[in-house]
Amino acid sequence: MIKIREAVIVEGKYDKIRLSNFIDGLIVTTDGFGVFKNKEKQLLIRRLADTRGILILTDSDGAGFVIRNFLKGIVPASKIHHAYIPDIIGKEKRKDKPSKEGKLGVEGISDDILGKAISASGIECEITEGFVREKRDITKVDFFEYGLTGTFNSNENRQRLKKYLSLPENMTVNSLLDVLNCIMTYEEFRKLCDKLFSDNNGG
Repeated sequence: MIKIREAVIVEGKYDKIRLSNFIDGLIVTTDGFGVFKNKEKQLLIRRLADTRGILILTDSDGAGFVIRNFLKGIVPASKIHHAYIPDIIGKEKRKDKPSKEGKLGVEGISDDILGKAISASGIECEITEGFVREKRDITKVDFFEYGLTGTFNSNENRQRLKKYLSLPENMTVNSLLDVLNCIMTYEEFRKLCDKLFSDNNGG
């Protein structure tokens, strides 16, 4: 495993699945071109860039570079590292036919080549023997316990939390949960809720 502090930005879920067996760190998908119109995803990526920096690892085809260039337009260059996979002709096992340009995407690249691409990006990384997730995720049960769902003033509480964190007021419950798990630990969430809602719950 390679332990990485920066959030790794990839295109799709199969890239994320592939890297999850190789990288000890946070991996976020752009959902292909979906990030172009997804303001919440853009906000998440900018927040991650501010707090830990990002490593962009998109495919080496034209679409991958379009997405990479879009991200370069919404995140300061000082917050970005780039990892580039080489042009390798081939087809991923799950696909019936090659991509339009006939090149392997991130999901089809070997560990050795991925490792070299990440090393060449200039980020500091650590090789670990094994991988144990110690992070305790924030869950919908926690939302309920802190009055963020399931009570008459849940919406008011969520808006208060989003305003405090400078998040969009129209963000859905699921999106809010995803963002919180990316930008803070459970302990930080618990302490923040105790601070904001101490009059509303037992903590």
